[in-house]
Amino acid sequence: MLIGVPKEIKNLEYRIGLTPAGARELSKRGHQLLVQRGGGEGVGFDDEQYRNAGAEIVADPKQIFDRAELIIKVKEPQAEECKMLRPRQTLFTYLHLAPDPEQTRLLVASGATCIAYETVTDDSGGLPLLTPMSEVAGRMSVQEGAYCLEKARGGAGILLGGVPGVEAANVLIIGGGVVGLNAARIAIGMGAKVTILDRSLNRLKEIDDLYGDRLSTLYSTTETIEKQLAVSDLVIGAVLIPGAAAPKLVSREMLKLMKPGSVLVDVAIDQGGCFETSKPTTHTNPTYIVDGIIHYCVANMPGGVARTATLALTNATLPYVIALADQGIDAALANDAHLMNGLNVHNGMVTVEAVAEALAYDYVHPEIAMAGDVIRLSG
Repeated sequence: MLIGVPKEIKNLEYRIGLTPAGARELSKRGHQLLVQRGGGEGVGFDDEQYRNAGAEIVADPKQIFDRAELIIKVKEPQAEECKMLRPRQTLFTYLHLAPDPEQTRLLVASGATCIAYETVTDDSGGLPLLTPMSEVAGRMSVQEGAYCLEKARGGAGILLGGVPGVEAANVLIIGGGVVGLNAARIAIGMGAKVTILDRSLNRLKEIDDLYGDRLSTLYSTTETIEKQLAVSDLVIGAVLIPGAAAPKLVSREMLKLMKPGSVLVDVAIDQGGCFETSKPTTHTNPTYIVDGIIHYCVANMPGGVARTATLALTNATLPYVIALADQGIDAALANDAHLMNGLNVHNGMVTVEAVAEALAYDYVHPEIAMAGDVIRLSG
């Protein structure tokens, strides 16, 4: 199979979808690779490393989109990339379609097969290709939040862990999944007082068993959120509904409950954000202020630690890339129900029910879409 790896063009996105080690594994299996010139430089991989791994280096991304059967990326394709996609071509990357009607429209119009990392599942009910970036983003959320709390950054001038004789900051984490747990780990390590909210009692019990009295767990309700906002210095939104837009759990009205100079970090911003006042920001301009509250809503947080994030992501994605290349797209999807769950768009059809519902598309079951059947299912 001819596999293409373009350079990421999203603002300050340095990650790359395939490492030289991954390229070597695919070359050994007889696959051809096109890697865009300079694509890996931001994470310390030069073109010669890719050449030595068997890849062809090309200057123009259009060559990759024109020639490759399988496109491997990290972030969602930008508009100019979507317009280069074509029928019978497969895109494998993060998509986050539910809050992004324009990207969805362009991918539907392209006729391409689009498989999203974030909706591939596993036997335990997890999201194995989202997990590594959730781990990175969760850990970064506390690091960035602590930075924003500094007075020079507009914050209240609070040190997360305090010092002897001065109390530590209160950190509220909304959501006890992978992001939330990794955020808690760093916040506890920095000496903060941590509270996690979740609506799964089983998950709260697991967290309590894991951390004991090093943090507090509370069942998430609107009233609980309001009470915790009033005493929190840093709030981390870590809510995920796979494939769907994030629920808005903190309204603008609730910001009045918070102390001036407090910080909101919305890790759910890729799925539309879980704070009503959230809007995507970039690493260039990561924050803005609403009603005295600092908002950090960078849509590609792991891109800030691009080398770590690239290695973590490609460790997880490579087995799936190998399956797609070795077996062919149709067979790989048919042979792995978990990979089939990653199919979001195929031949002009939306194949994730939550996306179809959020954006008013007809929903087509992925197996029916792959079979070429145009019967539309409700949704």
